[in-house]
Amino acid sequence: MIKTLAWRLLGSLALLVLVPTVTFFIQAIVPTNIARSVLGLNASEEAVAALNERLGLDQPLIVRYFDWLGNALQGNLGVSYTTLEPVQSILAPRLPVSLSVIIGALVVFTVVGLLLGILSATGGRAVGTLMDAVSSIGIAVPNFWLAVILIAVFAVQLNLFPATGYVDPAVSFPLWLASLVLPVIALAFAGITSVAKQTRDQMLLAIASPYARTLRANGASETSLVYKHALRNAAGPVITVIGIIFVGALSGSVVVENIFVLPGLGSQALQSTLQHDLPVIQGIAVYFTVIVVIVNVLIDVATTALNPKVRAA
Repeated sequence: MIKTLAWRLLGSLALLVLVPTVTFFIQAIVPTNIARSVLGLNASEEAVAALNERLGLDQPLIVRYFDWLGNALQGNLGVSYTTLEPVQSILAPRLPVSLSVIIGALVVFTVVGLLLGILSATGGRAVGTLMDAVSSIGIAVPNFWLAVILIAVFAVQLNLFPATGYVDPAVSFPLWLASLVLPVIALAFAGITSVAKQTRDQMLLAIASPYARTLRANGASETSLVYKHALRNAAGPVITVIGIIFVGALSGSVVVENIFVLPGLGSQALQSTLQHDLPVIQGIAVYFTVIVVIVNVLIDVATTALNPKVRAA
């Protein structure tokens, strides 16, 4: 088990180099004059050349990449092209905002999805058909459209939750929760239906399996069969799906944060992309990749704990 997890962790850590590298070269080849954008169209050529030299933009692309990589390995993500602030100081206050939304969505789509999936698996054909219909809607509805609808209904018409903005929990915990409700629902809705459908399908397979028939023949109750055996056997694939949905939610958070005007990594990613602020974009890529690596490791640990075959490997 330890050997398997070690190899998976090593593969995950490779993402910490691969993703920022791909991001760097994709952004770097976009034709733009960073120094001219920062200083303005009326800046002199001497000022532009001086800023290019200061930012290292006069160096060949491959040299700039290895300079960034060497500094990043030492914990230095560089400075912003537009504000000249350290990237860490720009992103650090935004990380808790993004984590609040993403982890909130994870909790919601996991708990609600599991409950709906179990209900669908044990509620008969009618409930299963209804769940299929709801799942199709949940997968088809884009989160930005749902976010707009949530704002129009629950913020504008009913005035139950704020339409935009974020409140620090240290300032007011109730207002912090209120500011997260609509963004979390918008981000979690598609995940709820996916987890519910996967849970139902896996539980139905487990309930109809030969070992389930053997347990029934030995006198096991349906409650024990569903919650002790079928749910445990369904947990492995469901956890894997939860991890995939969570990774997808990272990209969805960029859209959701911008719609709800949340000062997180997602809104900063859009702003920095428009400004061609490569160091900040690189920093965001690193932050998101670290989150993905942590989630992948946790999923592998959970899957290993639930699967005796993996533990024995």
